[in-house]
Amino acid sequence: MVTAPRPTARRRAGALMATVVRTRTAALSVDLALIAVRIALAWIFIYYGAAKLFGWFNGLGIHGTALYFSNTAHLHPGGFFAVLGGVIEFGGAIALAFGLGSRLAGLALFGDMVMAMITITWANGINSEKLPAGYELNVALAVLALVIVLLGAGRFSVDALAERRVLARKDGSGR
Repeated sequence: MVTAPRPTARRRAGALMATVVRTRTAALSVDLALIAVRIALAWIFIYYGAAKLFGWFNGLGIHGTALYFSNTAHLHPGGFFAVLGGVIEFGGAIALAFGLGSRLAGLALFGDMVMAMITITWANGINSEKLPAGYELNVALAVLALVIVLLGAGRFSVDALAERRVLARKDGSGR
């Protein structure tokens, strides 16, 4: 009985990398739309992440966010979730801006928005004509992040550059 050779760890790692950075060739209009989505998400999440982490834009900073998460969202320990949320939002936004690991960043931001809906805004309903805010912004941001997860960053991204390099090595050019 003849069995096929098992893929080496290097080949498996290359296949995983190709899957993560895959951008799929699409029409120019799709790639331009993906840039718009990435920039919009980056802009919004840099704002919220920097407010959580550094207190920028009149934000609460780590300590204030930790207290808010503990007391309002009932997330314990609040400090852990404040740092986690800030890093996901700020780091994910930077990654999306450059199109670096966009699928993973989009997935993390999607999860961040689902958690925000579950813990904070769901009880307020979808309508935010009054304070406290509803969950409509969370839904919109989650869906936009899901677009990046499903379509990738597009051809104008670091992911596309990485994909070209992975494919070049696969083809044997070694560049």
